[in-house]
Amino acid sequence: MSQGKTYERGKPIVENITEAIYCSRKTICVISQHYLQSEWCSKEIQMASFRLFNEHKDVMIMVFLEDIPAKQLSPYFQIRSLVKKRSYLSWPQAVHHTGVFWQKIQQALKREENPAEHRCLLTGYQRVIQ
Repeated sequence: MSQGKTYERGKPIVENITEAIYCSRKTICVISQHYLQSEWCSKEIQMASFRLFNEHKDVMIMVFLEDIPAKQLSPYFQIRSLVKKRSYLSWPQAVHHTGVFWQKIQQALKREENPAEHRCLLTGYQRVIQ
């Protein structure tokens, strides 16, 4: 999820993940079988979900790379509850459908409740806007 960001050396991974999520306008969660087995999946989804519910803003885009059985999602109740309440995108199986997929991603990225730009820093888990 947040591997594209540059992390600060010496800072705990959890703090880097939290800062990446809170300092981003949107968080794209790419869900796959491999990701669900990763050590950080639960923590990343938890932080992104907390921001979604805390700020009451559409800050999360969920993309499923493959079909995942509901029983496999059950340990990740946050993902399951989000999928039930929110829309999500699935990576297209047919190559010629990828254009529509990317259009939907662009639309989701453009939707924002508060278009005001800001830079943020995190102090612990509190968000400070400069």
